[in-house]
Amino acid sequence: MSVDLVHIRQVMAEADCLYSNAEVEVAIDTMAAAINSEMAESNPVVFCVMNGGLIFSGKLLPKLDFPLELSYLHATRYRNETSGGELFWKAKPEISFIDRDVLIIDDILDEGHTLGAIIDFCRHAGARNVRIAVLVDKTHDRKARPDLKADYVGMPCVDRYVFGYGMDYKGYWRNAPGIYAVKGM
Repeated sequence: MSVDLVHIRQVMAEADCLYSNAEVEVAIDTMAAAINSEMAESNPVVFCVMNGGLIFSGKLLPKLDFPLELSYLHATRYRNETSGGELFWKAKPEISFIDRDVLIIDDILDEGHTLGAIIDFCRHAGARNVRIAVLVDKTHDRKARPDLKADYVGMPCVDRYVFGYGMDYKGYWRNAPGIYAVKGM
């Protein structure tokens, strides 16, 4: 499959910046303070949800000032598309979290299908408590489960197709230094 890099560059050139790099960094600092306050004594296992959670995790983790075990998991519904399909596990966690607190770090809470499945997986595997940290919580009425809420949220987001800070547009622009919305989406 050939990628139209002209189109990819045009998407960035025309995108609306919803949150600047500085605004995202302030939100991450605020989240880190809340997590430090609430989880410092819990000896958590922290999971980065790949690939979207990679940049956010890399920014957040050095700000957490308590011992933790870190791992990753990779579950996706998008596979470089702009709409989700069936959940696909690329890599399940390899660390035990039986009777442990778990913190899942992900880029976005959109409809919540992927995060919901990850939470269910962790609980079924014996996690005592599962908390969610997302950089962006998209505001709309299409959540898969009404009870699914992130414990730590960086920023609310309008119901548009967003990219940057780990979120992608067709596999690109995860590296964008802010949160951007695709024009017309």
